[in-house]
Amino acid sequence: MQLKVIFIVFLMCMGCKKPFSNTPETVLALPLKQEQKQESIVFIAGFDEGDNKYYANAKAYFSGKGMSIVDTLFSIEEIITWLNHRAKYHTSFNEIHIVSHSNAWLGMSLRTTKNGKRVTLEALQDVQRYHRFPKIQDGVTHRTKIVFHSCGLGENQELLRELKRAFSNTNTNSGLNSNESGPQVYASTFFNVFGGKFAGHYLARPYYGFYPTGASKGPLYLSEEFAKKYPDTRIDWFDAVKTRTETHAGVPYSYKFNIPVNWEFTFDEGSDIPTLEDKEALLDFISDSPEIAATLFTLNIPIENYRWRWKLSGNRLQIKGKTTVLCVLAPILQDSHSNEYREPAVDDRLLYQIL
Repeated sequence: MQLKVIFIVFLMCMGCKKPFSNTPETVLALPLKQEQKQESIVFIAGFDEGDNKYYANAKAYFSGKGMSIVDTLFSIEEIITWLNHRAKYHTSFNEIHIVSHSNAWLGMSLRTTKNGKRVTLEALQDVQRYHRFPKIQDGVTHRTKIVFHSCGLGENQELLRELKRAFSNTNTNSGLNSNESGPQVYASTFFNVFGGKFAGHYLARPYYGFYPTGASKGPLYLSEEFAKKYPDTRIDWFDAVKTRTETHAGVPYSYKFNIPVNWEFTFDEGSDIPTLEDKEALLDFISDSPEIAATLFTLNIPIENYRWRWKLSGNRLQIKGKTTVLCVLAPILQDSHSNEYREPAVDDRLLYQIL
């Protein structure tokens, strides 16, 4: 009886054992590769000031599409750091939308680094030169679309290339014209409008006029200046200059903003201090200053379209100028016989530059 019990226990123990596997134990011990999660993200890289609700309207638009939004990061450095952190959790990005004010004179409102300068070609090249950006990780690939919602940015091909370089996992210029070397970067040559009366997001063609801040000569004079500057454009300039909001779908309207310029000079010798008795003397001084002349040449706004102020305190001279930009916006339509707005699809090469 005792022998039978021992035999049964032995069989039970043998039955608990799994069949021998032909797979090496070292292979069985390898961790399984975790699948990449695909996401899209929107960075609202600025905050509204005054009556302009550009960022609030953009946030509402993308929220309505169910997209994830980050609105606390205002520089390329911070955005890359955030993307790299997400990449640690096996996240890769299909689309990255970056919303930032931009114009041809001041560059982008987006900063290079947290306490850095506004993004311009020169500022971005300076940061790249000293490798101050974190290196982008695997979350951003050549399949990722990075869309900049920044007015007119598509006009600046050089700046777009530098932006692509910043978001590529390479520190050199080699191969940056190839999609395999970095993400696809998109930006429109037109103005982005969010929160419109007739569309949540559309693009508009801009036309520019200038005058000294606080010294407008009135709608009639300004409309005549637009007509001279754009003789082949069929727009009711007088109506557009007077209209500040959308009244009917597809009808041009206008808005304005200011561009300030400031300089400060310190003179070591009293004999070097200029005598600026009137505006004409100031303009002569400005014309003879290489520093001021270079800035005004870059801005490409006639000197007479600035309001000038100056102050001389001891051996220090302060010069301030300000011009008002009057921008007429003509919404981009499906065709010339329609009032339907053209869908701002990023793959539409008539609307977006793609690098």
